[in-house]
Amino acid sequence: MKRSIIKDLLQEGSKLINQQVNIKGWVRTKRGNKNVAFIEVNDGSIIHNIQVVIDLAEYNDEATMKKISTGACISATGELVASQGQGQSFEILGKSIEVYGEADPEKYPLQKKGHTLEFLREIAHLRPRTNTFGAVLRLRHALSFAIHKFYNDNGFYYLHTPIITGSDCEGAGAMFRVTTLDLNNLPKTPEGKIDYAQDFFGKETNLTVSGQLEGELGALALSNIYTFGPTFRAENSNTTRHLSEFWMIEPEMAFYDINDNMDLAERFLKYLISYILENCKDDLEFLQKMYDNELIERLSFVVNNTFERLTYTEAIDILVKSGQSFEFPVKWGVDLQSEHERYLVEKHFKKPVILTNYPKDIKAFYMKLNDDGKTVRAMDVLFPKIGEIIGGSQREENYDKLLGRIKEMGIHENDVWWYLETRRFGTAPHSGFGLGFERLMLFISGMGNIRDVIPFPRTPQNADF
Repeated sequence: MKRSIIKDLLQEGSKLINQQVNIKGWVRTKRGNKNVAFIEVNDGSIIHNIQVVIDLAEYNDEATMKKISTGACISATGELVASQGQGQSFEILGKSIEVYGEADPEKYPLQKKGHTLEFLREIAHLRPRTNTFGAVLRLRHALSFAIHKFYNDNGFYYLHTPIITGSDCEGAGAMFRVTTLDLNNLPKTPEGKIDYAQDFFGKETNLTVSGQLEGELGALALSNIYTFGPTFRAENSNTTRHLSEFWMIEPEMAFYDINDNMDLAERFLKYLISYILENCKDDLEFLQKMYDNELIERLSFVVNNTFERLTYTEAIDILVKSGQSFEFPVKWGVDLQSEHERYLVEKHFKKPVILTNYPKDIKAFYMKLNDDGKTVRAMDVLFPKIGEIIGGSQREENYDKLLGRIKEMGIHENDVWWYLETRRFGTAPHSGFGLGFERLMLFISGMGNIRDVIPFPRTPQNADF
């Protein structure tokens, strides 16, 4: 018999009522007495389980019943009926059961009890079977789909940018090296330095921190592109907001100025959150109940408010006059911390905020210089609870100004010669931004730690699974 998906049975069971159905999944609980057994089964398609009811007088395969315990994988066939109990619309009167895989109750770590998120990180190979991580992973899927749908529907082209790169987009140096050299017998140049000419690529290479620079090349031919791929930062940051491997969405648009860029960022975020609110209700309600009782209200808050736009200078003035005692003192020229960003969003404006025109000294080399010579056309989108969620800018399209900034920041011209050439051959005004997928997942799921919104987190001293 063809397998039925549990989500379909629970949502459209009225079409199959009193018919024979087959489900396959993992046992969440088994309870009952000498006359009847109730087996809760989940197949990952929805947060809810379906109950299989076994009349033990009719089903006398005691050996099979003994194999059924929390964590076991089974196939169950029976009649779909309206449920007699509370909490579910339909249940299955089981007639036959096959056990695909047992789970020893003495050893299976996910018994029916509460587990800490810290403990679940230690068993990341099993945690997708919990309600929490089933919900998180379904949200990741829905959010990924919505990202591609938004850009496809708006005429953008998906560009695959390299994972292995010879350039450092941010100029920060916190990159993972890629090499095939024998680390116990490194070749050296006459000057005593490592001879990367003998390495696989003939030069020093790293895992990418961003697809932006290559994305700009695509935009200067296809007009509107976006990247969505893994990025890597070798920062020794053990915080609830940092990962060493994470995913980034980076659109780049030819002929967009900073205002067009802000408009797109606001429209994009509202679209994604609206999509999740419309399509992931069950998972959101579970996460709200278990982790963040303001979750759905906060998501609706972003969708229903126009983002406040102001300059960095205006924001500094508000923060200085606020009378707040911040952990990090505020003055013009400092990079804003999460506490400053959240004050602006949560207390001052009470709506999402987009800041523009940051001091050039705290921003990357590729951002367009303003006429004042002190600030650049950067933009950061700030959200409640999380602070910065998007960072972007209008890019510097003027060859001489870009070259000047590259030299100012000590970047080798030869490393970005191809990037500079786009400013010599048919340059155009263009803009773009980056959105950290896991940062957005934190906001959308209500989870408190970024390690709990990616299946297998990579952090300092942790590359398990």
